Amino acid sequence: MFEFVWSVASFVIALGILVAVHEWGHFWVARRCGVKVEKFSIGFGKAFWRKTDKHGTEFVLAVIPLGGYVKMLDERVEQVAEEDLPHAFNRQHVLKRIAIIAAGPLVNFIFAIFALFVMYLIGLQTIKPVVGNIEPESILSASLIPAKATLVQVGERKVTDWEDVNYELMSHIGNEQLTLKWTENNHPIVKSAKVDISQWKFDPDKESPLSSLGLTPFRPEVSNTLGYVQENSAAEKIGLLADDKILRIDGTSMQNWEQIVSHVVAKPNESIQIDVLRNNQNVRLEGLVGSRELSSKEQGSEVSSQAVVGYMGFTPRYEAWPEGMVFIHQYGLSQALGKALDKTWRLMTLSIEMLGKLLTGDVSVKNLSGPIAIAQGAGMSASSGLVYFLSFLALISVNLGIINLLPLPVLDGGHLLYYFIELLSGRPVPDSVQEVGFKIGGFVLLLLMSVAIFNDIARL
Repeated sequence: MFEFVWSVASFVIALGILVAVHEWGHFWVARRCGVKVEKFSIGFGKAFWRKTDKHGTEFVLAVIPLGGYVKMLDERVEQVAEEDLPHAFNRQHVLKRIAIIAAGPLVNFIFAIFALFVMYLIGLQTIKPVVGNIEPESILSASLIPAKATLVQVGERKVTDWEDVNYELMSHIGNEQLTLKWTENNHPIVKSAKVDISQWKFDPDKESPLSSLGLTPFRPEVSNTLGYVQENSAAEKIGLLADDKILRIDGTSMQNWEQIVSHVVAKPNESIQIDVLRNNQNVRLEGLVGSRELSSKEQGSEVSSQAVVGYMGFTPRYEAWPEGMVFIHQYGLSQALGKALDKTWRLMTLSIEMLGKLLTGDVSVKNLSGPIAIAQGAGMSASSGLVYFLSFLALISVNLGIINLLPLPVLDGGHLLYYFIELLSGRPVPDSVQEVGFKIGGFVLLLLMSVAIFNDIARL
């Protein structure tokens, strides 16, 4: 329950920030173009807070936090007093109207730069993209990349951590070839390979881009020693403690953590006998294994065909990361700004590339995510700390800006399309044509949102 409330709260905060940023862009430019702004609302529905400034603009916070809007004086919406006509939006030169509409998405991109700039100033802990292993007979097995190799380039772009690698792999969906470059044993010589990925099939509901290609990132060894025992869990009821080393389960020697997990998963609500090493003494514990229901996504995987599996509520202790593998992206003012600009630009180009692949069919509509997935992402990033939440805000802000620039008449991009036609032709697009466009755009947007929400529900 707490996780749900946390995700919803994080989503509301994130959406409120991004909507406020977007609408502020429209508002700020409208004011400077001499347009009268009647209302600036964050949220829809009944207002729970409102204030009117000296210019007559009403600022509102409403109860439904799923968007916002800026209401400008406009003859197309309502009758305007003659003295206010010079301040009506529709009376402005087309270039001013273009500037006002374009300001929303533009400020989203500027905010992404700001969020990433702050993130790089604070410092983001990350992990070098060191290969754990490549699965035999997988797509990447032809690359002959050895274990412990460090990836330094994917396609045409250099990579420094696994996030970079994932982004660049996503950009190659639908391509025929993938070029990878790497180094070995900290040696400066860079090796490379071209891999045929024409048969690459990636299902985001079941796997990551890395696992679909057969690559497993390097991780420290998992020990049989418990690092954490959940409160009120089956493990705690049996008497297990942090720092206990599991030796045997039901008389079978446990050689690794995977063996422990397999044994527990197969025994939901059954009795179990566990021998542990505690303070250099052997201790035997007995009790019942707990249980949990698998999600629909987990049931569809190859992990288990059971709907209910055994669950203990403990996690292992990991060996330490090798020196230099964990590092922090932290920079001074100028370098942080440069990094933020580069990352924002890459997020923008990647978003456009993915939209293009969606239209060509290289990317399935199953990849679309809606508010539920965004809420989950907001909750997870907020739980991880401020820098991760800033990174999440930057990603969503860029996507919000790109989506709003799509040439659908109900979006900013659709309005811009009409205004550019007016700029080139010298006369506005007829109202009847605009009305048809709004209906078509609304239908397409509703269809996309329905698919995205359906995907969200299917992933639960």
